[in-house]
Amino acid sequence: MSQITLILLSAGSATRFKSRVKKQWLYSDDIPLWLQVAKNFEHAADFHDIIIVSSQSEIDAMRHFADYSYVTGGDSRQASLRNGLKRVDTPFVMVSDIARCCVPKTMIGRIIDAKEKADCIVPVLPVNDTLYFDGEPIDRERTKIIQTPQLSRTEILKKALETDTIFTDDSSAVSAAGGTVRFVEGSAAAHKLTRQEDLSKLPCIKPPSSRNLVGYGIDIHPFEAGKPMKLCGVTIDVDYGFKAHSDGDVAIHALIDALLGAAGMGDIGELYPDTDERYRNTDSLRLLNDTVSRINAMGLSIGNIDMTIMAQAPKLLPYKSKMRTTLSKALGIAPNRVNIKATTAEKLGFVGRKEGVTVHAVANLFYYDWKNLRNGQEK
Repeated sequence: MSQITLILLSAGSATRFKSRVKKQWLYSDDIPLWLQVAKNFEHAADFHDIIIVSSQSEIDAMRHFADYSYVTGGDSRQASLRNGLKRVDTPFVMVSDIARCCVPKTMIGRIIDAKEKADCIVPVLPVNDTLYFDGEPIDRERTKIIQTPQLSRTEILKKALETDTIFTDDSSAVSAAGGTVRFVEGSAAAHKLTRQEDLSKLPCIKPPSSRNLVGYGIDIHPFEAGKPMKLCGVTIDVDYGFKAHSDGDVAIHALIDALLGAAGMGDIGELYPDTDERYRNTDSLRLLNDTVSRINAMGLSIGNIDMTIMAQAPKLLPYKSKMRTTLSKALGIAPNRVNIKATTAEKLGFVGRKEGVTVHAVANLFYYDWKNLRNGQEK
């Protein structure tokens, strides 16, 4: 059995990347970057466990991709690492950042081969440029560029991080705690993705696939007298609404399920359960806005949506134009890419008896095209 656990840190907000998509959710061909990095390590060495540390909302999505161990991060890299270390019971732990995207297998091997030689094994690069500190040149031969992954003795690293002192990497913490550090050769290929221009230095990240993702949603709600009616975020001028925990906007609920289905992110009941009092009588348009934000942040863009509203009553033709405009704004797409159809049930079934409404929705998503980020031109 392997003596090494791998921790991959992915809980950062990526503020320096300055994109609506978190860098860990950029798609490389057909998989998100965080998963490509995890698979790269998985194929490079035998690990007892692979732990992904991220925000809880991202973990909920990540679980649909791969069966790794997932841990909720903290408000700093160090806090996130401490959380991850609680799950480690092997004598050694390797720690890297998801942003270190293209770590060569040979570099990982060099680090592991040296694991018994010090308390922390660190890949480094030499400094080739002249360096100044406080206006004075310094000897570059005495400096090193520190990289990750770093491999540490687990108990020593855990103890080293039991402090309020903030360390920028594991080796600094181990050294401050009196542990030994050994350098091994790093690799220029293990460049860190920090800013958009770094994308041009990372050839292992492939352009996103042109794959189209399709999702389908359906929802049904009965009428309730005396409640305001909302459909597609628009108030309908009738004296009854929908029986529901939220405002009952059956069209938006079907649309959310279609979007989540295309994204592989579950369903509306998982994200916004009707057992949660936060969503009692809530405006469903707010839930749609939140869903769109989640989808955009996780590397997906909305192509178009199509929905059919089956209602014997009320009459919806006067509202269709405003419905299209309202949804277009919420989805962040042109109005012509929002299609809304309304039909009756020919007086058949519960819809025909004017007892409620059912809506069917289809959504198309595609992977966010990040290629122009290299030129500072986000789409």
